[in-house]
This record gives sequence, structure tokens and C-alpha cells, in this order.
Amino acid sequence: MNRFVSILFLVIIAVTSIPMFVIALVIKAVTAPFDRRLRALHMFTCFWGSFYTWIMPPWRITIEGREKIRRGATYMVVSNHQSQLDILVSFRLFFHFKWVSKVEMFKVPLIGWNMALNRYIKLTRGVKESVQEMMQACEERLREGSSVFMFPEGTRSFDGTVKAFKSGAFILAKKLKIPILPIVISGTMKALPKYSVNFHGIQKMCIRVLDEVPYHAFENLSVEETAELVRGIIVTNLARLNEQLEGAHQEAAAQLT
Repeated sequence: MNRFVSILFLVIIAVTSIPMFVIALVIKAVTAPFDRRLRALHMFTCFWGSFYTWIMPPWRITIEGREKIRRGATYMVVSNHQSQLDILVSFRLFFHFKWVSKVEMFKVPLIGWNMALNRYIKLTRGVKESVQEMMQACEERLREGSSVFMFPEGTRSFDGTVKAFKSGAFILAKKLKIPILPIVISGTMKALPKYSVNFHGIQKMCIRVLDEVPYHAFENLSVEETAELVRGIIVTNLARLNEQLEGAHQEAAAQLT
């Protein structure tokens, strides 16, 4: 049954991506002349990504702290990374940003093409020139007023432990003197573990927006110290969020017995 649900879900993604991409093309053509940052297209992409979590009732997703995102602010957004579901869940925040994603994602038909339409930012792992191009593209998007969203761990965690953060996001935040917006995601690893496409039943997930870290809080810190400061904030809040979700799981289990 779990495999059947997974296959059905993938089929729905494949079938619906065709009309979704056509709509994205129309939005891009109509709004691009006056929407330089492609905000309208990104909001539609948020809907497109969120749609796949809305149609899965077993995925109980809670969004917390969205009100902390200041309207019109430009952020360096960073989050822990547990699962491919992190991307779909993050779209449910519905605020303007550009993803940094591995280049392979841009090659996925329709979905990847839409990422290119949005001017999201490509990265080829392990290629120095690609890292330099990624950093330049991020700086261009930030200077135009678009927030940039990175997973500074670089890849998904196998066990949920937050790994050391790479420096790119924090170099940009210091160079451009912009605030850092930490985000914590919990529960997605159980719903869709790394290297798994199977359905794993009812899962509670949560994405929590934390208080922004203003530039003056890390102005006198090194890049490494800034990365560790933000990682510490995320690790602490992830532990709290995990406890909260575990308590919810236990309460739900008790009600069923």
C-alpha cells in the first residue's frame, strides 16, 4: 500500500506539472516587463509546490512564525535540511525568495524548467567555478531585493543531526550587511527519508520561522563565528521543535489506544 501511494503521488506530480508549467509560462510572459524580481511567478510557484502537500492529508504540516518575516525585507535565509520535502514545505511560507539548488534539479522536466524561469540559482557541487558563479548570482539577487534561501549544510542529513554549516550564506550576509533569517524544519525526515520515495504514513511536520539575526549581531564576528552562531540557534530550536512534535505523536497514539 505504501508503495502504491508513492507511485500515485509521483503520477499526480507528473500529470499536474504540465498545466502548472503552462500557467507559469503565461505568468512570466505577462508580468516580467513590470515585475523585475518575478515576485508573481514565485508566488505561483509557492502555490504549485504547496499543492502537493495539501493533497496529502497524512502529512500534518504546521507553519509557525510567518508573521516574523518583515514585508519588503531582504534576507539571507538559512535552514536545516532533512529531506526533499523541506523544499515543498518551505514554499508554504509564501514570501519572496530565490532558491539555491543543485544543478541536477534544473534538469527535471517542467519542475526544473520552472526553476530556471524563476531565476533560481544553480550550484554544481564540488566545482569551484560553479561555487563562484553561485555566489555572484546570489549577490545579484540580493542586491535587486530578493531574499536568497540556502541549506548551509549542503546536503540532507541522514539522522536529523545538523551538520557543520558551509560559509557561503554568511559571507554574503556580512558583505551586503543584511539580516539572516533562520528557519527550522522538523518531521520531514520521517515522512520522506533520504534516498527513499516510499510513503511512510501519517506524519506531523513543522516549519518554524525564528527571529531574524540583524547585521549588528554579527558585524564584529568572523564568517566562521557567524555560521556557528546561527547553527547554534537552529540546533537549539530544532531540539525544542522535535520535543514538541514527539509529544504530539505520543498524545495522538494515546488517543487511539
